[in-house]
Amino acid sequence: MSAITSKAQTTRNRILGIVNTENAQIIYSDTPGKIAAPAYKLQKLMNDFVDKSFEDADILVFVTDKFEIYEEQDELILKMKNATCPIIIVLNKIDLYTQEVVDKLYQYWKDTFPLAMLHVISAKENQGINSLKESIESNLPMAPPYYDKDTLTDKSEKFFVAEIIREKIFLNYEKEIPYCTQVVIETFSDNPTIVKIAAIILVERSSQVSIIVGANGAKIKKVGMDARVDIEKFLDKKVFLETKVKVKENWRNDLSTLKNFGYTD
Repeated sequence: MSAITSKAQTTRNRILGIVNTENAQIIYSDTPGKIAAPAYKLQKLMNDFVDKSFEDADILVFVTDKFEIYEEQDELILKMKNATCPIIIVLNKIDLYTQEVVDKLYQYWKDTFPLAMLHVISAKENQGINSLKESIESNLPMAPPYYDKDTLTDKSEKFFVAEIIREKIFLNYEKEIPYCTQVVIETFSDNPTIVKIAAIILVERSSQVSIIVGANGAKIKKVGMDARVDIEKFLDKKVFLETKVKVKENWRNDLSTLKNFGYTD
């Protein structure tokens, strides 16, 4: 359960999701979007996640929709054209399209990648998903499984709890604030009846603390309440969540700090 919003650059890490079927083990590598002109070391490391995924991928699955701005994807499209593995283009959100738009998008990607497999789906409405899964599985190379069958991801519960909180920050704040924040789980105590979590929201400047907190603490309280609901669903247990705000100046350009946050291999 990683952070997902409509805002660009919500995803920061490369996250593996492991799916076992009757005949295969599929390891999905979810990456950040490619940033054309990275302004911070964090963004450069996010681009590194994308580049490394090209190096070890057996199949490239590119998910797009009518809301994407193709000109912003030029570098990524060029990398895909130089790839030697099979490519699957997924046109998502067709529940929001007219047939004319579907045809136009389909032809655009067919012209751009003549040898690619194209799938038109709606993840929300579960349309075309089975066909996409079959296409992915049928193009996997023969190899032994990398992970045990009960392994679902390479990330910990603490990681996903931090992601849930970070998602709520993206949803509740505007402009630069979501991008200059990092969530750190200070304590995670899993008791029989309740999970007690203490989280720190890091910002880059002291002036940003009051924005995160809000008048009489209203903003940070809402973030905590929204996050707790989803964390309880994720952990399937009662949760007590405490959030604090601290300043870590220029953390997006501090390589040692970024390494501690898991942005480097």
